[in-house]
Amino acid sequence: MKKLYWTNHSQAKMRYYRLSEQRVKRVIRNPFRVEEGIAEDTIAVMQPFGNKKDREIWVMVADTKEKRRVISAWIYPGRTRAGDPLPDEIIREFREAL
Repeated sequence: MKKLYWTNHSQAKMRYYRLSEQRVKRVIRNPFRVEEGIAEDTIAVMQPFGNKKDREIWVMVADTKEKRRVISAWIYPGRTRAGDPLPDEIIREFREAL
């Protein structure tokens, strides 16, 4: 597994939303949905969150050959529709890096 690096922005967002490092790692390791990130060369992963699954935890990561950088993490208050899925090749590559 690639070593995780945390940006100051991601650490601040985790404190704001009261997300633990372990919870963010769990979203990265077992995502419910994987999509292209908003920023260039990033991937966004999501897991439903809450008693009635009325919220979602999103994590944006950027991969390089030797490391995985956590760019941001946030809780979305509601459900989002699935966007354009990533190609199977990229998803397979992402899972192999775990």
